This record gives sequence, C-alpha cells and structure tokens, in this order.
Amino acid sequence: MVAGEIWHFLDKKGEVYLPQLFEGLDKPKEIILMSLGWLAREGHVQVKLEGEQYKVKLR
Repeated sequence: MVAGEIWHFLDKKGEVYLPQLFEGLDKPKEIILMSLGWLAREGHVQVKLEGEQYKVKLR
C-alpha cells in the first residue's frame, strides 16, 4: 500500500518537498497524491505550502 510507503519515507526523511517524495517512491504521481490525501484526511500527515512548493511531514 502506497500510504504505508509514504509513512515510512517520511519517518526516515522527516519533512520533505513534494517532488522529493515523488522521486523517493517508485509509484505514479497520481497514486502518491491520492494516498497522501487519504493520510492528510486521517490526520497522519501535514501538507503546507512553502513558497511555490508543498512540504509534507508526519504529524
């Protein structure tokens, strides 16, 4: 499940920009974004706009 891969990636790397997440996971961007949305809705991750890019981190 991609949500689990995102969780482990963020647990290891900490706060990352969205392109770093795309590069770090060998999955289609659309699937990563859907999984990230689910994690955010469930309150497991925080996504914030920083400048012109989004940053993601575990809560």
